[in-house]
Amino acid sequence: MGESAVGGARPLVIDPFDAVSGLAPLRDAAWDGDWAATRAFFEKIPATEAEDVSFAATLLAGVERTEWFLEKAAKAEPTDPLPRTLLAERYIHLGWRARGRGLGKDVSWDQTELFHDWLRKAELLLIEVCAEHPAYVPAWTARLATARGLALGQSEARRRYDRLAEHHPHHFRAQSHLLQQLCPQWGGSWEAAHGFAQECASAAPEGSHAGVLVAEAHIEHCAELEGARAREYLRNVSVRDELRHAARASVLHPDHRRDWHWTESHSTFALAFSLGGHPGDAARHFAALGDTVSESFWRNVPDWKTRFTEYRTAALATL
Repeated sequence: MGESAVGGARPLVIDPFDAVSGLAPLRDAAWDGDWAATRAFFEKIPATEAEDVSFAATLLAGVERTEWFLEKAAKAEPTDPLPRTLLAERYIHLGWRARGRGLGKDVSWDQTELFHDWLRKAELLLIEVCAEHPAYVPAWTARLATARGLALGQSEARRRYDRLAEHHPHHFRAQSHLLQQLCPQWGGSWEAAHGFAQECASAAPEGSHAGVLVAEAHIEHCAELEGARAREYLRNVSVRDELRHAARASVLHPDHRRDWHWTESHSTFALAFSLGGHPGDAARHFAALGDTVSESFWRNVPDWKTRFTEYRTAALATL
């Protein structure tokens, strides 16, 4: 939900269900434990929009207690890939929540065991779905999250992504999952992560969200650095220019359309430019966001809501 106002300022709209009116019926269905309404919501998504199915599935997974009615649906409709995939996404969410957001060395044995228990439950469902419906992209997308969490390795993650890409070569959420896998924290390298982000951005149609991957890779890289190195990383002219090019080819391109992903994409660029000390470049993204923000990357910034409003004020002053 939107945060309460501070000092008379308008509240930030953080909940994606509030930011995008078209998602409200899914939240209502989840709150009511209404499988028929949930199914109806997903059935309205065109078959060509697998990214929207994955996006909505991730949001649904974050609604509390949804596993209860999804487990019933999966049992009642054992051959349908949708309820099992949605249930797997919920298990994945519960697993990552149990693990916490710390580095691997800071995660306790008990947390790791519970994390892996949830992911193994999800993986068993997804293995079945992918065996029965090998072209079902939402299940392959979810399996990228389980591959990373269960430490199945770079080769297995890439294999899963390649199977998905056979059917949907520009699936942004799947690409974002694999990008995380390619970072050093999960056994990859910065060369691999930046290379993959650039590859996806270059191959995608202009106006797509793929350029955001370039910003994600740079934010992740900056987060691993310390002190002056971290402060200077995003200020580097070559990094700034890569971000500018990626933004112009994606969310700032004339062919870009505002869809369910728009808040996350503009929020990510706004953060990257702000941390790099480029308020003029951040301005168009803050202007697009208004009082809306996705916390996906911002929440890693200390006192991030205050910083967001400060960065936004500085950026909009350049317009």
